[in-house]
Parts: sequence; C-alpha cells; structure tokens
Amino acid sequence: MSDYLVRAIAFDGSVRAYATRTTAMVGEAAKRQDTWPTASAALGRAMTAATIMGAMQKGDAKITVKIEADGPIGHIIVDTNAKGETRGYVKNPHVHFDLNAHGKLDVARAVGTNGQLSIVKDLGLRDYFTGSVPLISGELGEDFTYYFVTSEQIPSAVGVGVLVNPDYSILASGGFILQMMPGAGDDIIEFIENRLSQIPPISKLIEAGKSPEEILEELLGKENLKILDQMDVKFSCTCSKERFETAIISLGAEEIQAMIDEEGKAETRCHFCNETYVFTKPELEALLTETGKNN
Repeated sequence: MSDYLVRAIAFDGSVRAYATRTTAMVGEAAKRQDTWPTASAALGRAMTAATIMGAMQKGDAKITVKIEADGPIGHIIVDTNAKGETRGYVKNPHVHFDLNAHGKLDVARAVGTNGQLSIVKDLGLRDYFTGSVPLISGELGEDFTYYFVTSEQIPSAVGVGVLVNPDYSILASGGFILQMMPGAGDDIIEFIENRLSQIPPISKLIEAGKSPEEILEELLGKENLKILDQMDVKFSCTCSKERFETAIISLGAEEIQAMIDEEGKAETRCHFCNETYVFTKPELEALLTETGKNN
C-alpha cells in the first residue's frame, strides 16, 4: 500500500484532522541510513509529525524540525514541505534498547528528555518563523502536542508510531494530528479524549491495514467526519552534485587547493540520503577557478 495523507474536518469545522501512513517513507530513510530499531522509531515519529505539519502549509512553504536532546542518538533533523516530500536523519543511527515497560521501543531513552524541539517555517516571506519548546517526554508525540499548545496556542492531539521488523525493516508507520478550533465545545473535547483513550496505538492500526480515513473515523466517528482531500507523501531528498559544488566553492580557494594537493579529489556525502558525490582533480580545479571569478 502506498503512503498518503488525508486532510479532514469534523464536528462542522470545530476540529481539523490529519492522518497519514508513512511506512514506505520511513522505510526508505531507515534503509538509507542503516538505522537500528529504536533509532528508526525515533526518526520515523519525527518524520511523520513533520510531514503532517508540512501538509498544514500552502504553496512552496518548507518546514525544518530539529530535535536536540541528551540521548545517545544525538539530534534529529527533518525537512518537509507542503507537497508531502520529506527527508530526515538521526545523528547516531546505530542505537537500540530493549522494549520499555509498555512493551514499546524505548524512544524516550534514545532521544533523551533534556532538550528541545524547534520548528523553523519558511513560508516564502522575508523572515522565517521559528518556534521552540523544551521536550517534556522524549516520546515525541507528546512533545509535538506540547509544541502546538505552547508555541502556536492550538489545543492539539498528536499520535505517531513506528513498528520495526526483526530484520530492521519498517513494518508500519503513521500518525495523526487533531486540532481544536475555537468552536470546539467541552462535549467535543470529551468525546475525542474518550476515543483517544480507547483506540489501539497508531502503529498497530497501520499494521492492521487501517487507512488514514479509517483511522480518523476511529478517532472522530464516521458520522462526524468530512474528508477534504488527500495527497501522496514520500521520502524525497533535494541534494545534488550542483548543491555540493556550491558548498565547496564557499569554502574558498585555500581549502580547495588543499583538497587538490592532499587527496587529488574530494568526496562528500548527504546526511539525509547517504548519497556520495565524488569530485575529481579536474573538477576541483574548475571550482578553484570559479572561486577566482567570485572574488
């Protein structure tokens, strides 16, 4: 089944709702970075939440999510946009622990609980919007919920989950975000809280074959739900040799000359997709010439 996301409203517009299946997306990231199960779960949760946040934007808007804490996986960086194209990486991919007391992958232990979640939005305007909150659990679902309530003043419920196969491939991944609009009364909030307390974990629903639409029906009741649209989501990296050329030129003539003298070539690797780009001596000499033109 392909990955996709649905946007919906419920209770006559009192609730905005999003749900997505990201199994293939997270699977691609995990394969490219050779992540171990707990690291995969952390990365997948972050990518899923970020993808939904991207879907809340319009046009060419872009979002970068940064999770920086004291856990052994180091930082997590995710880039996404309004078109469902997402990439992400974790600094230390080879992190795994035994299951926690709830029988789940111990994401909080891998991420850490002393740190922060930062969101940078590039809306195509002159200035970026940046919001940052301290981590409250390291499980990430709760941390994104806290971000919405604190930084954007939108009461929200965020659910993200990842299941990993014994061979480290991704079995199921997905998530949802529910947001209360000003017209959401106490009865609606109580209804949703009851549903949230009763449904299985989101990763189990994805594993069972539930579609994003069916997940929202479970959360909000079919009779209360209106699906607005859907869009495909996927792992997508924007790196290219041309981008790395620009980065090398920015290092300056002295640094490029050192590469030529010491190695006779340069090798660069993208953090997100692990693609490697090799620059031969003639290519470096051409870039060296380019730095002269720019001075």
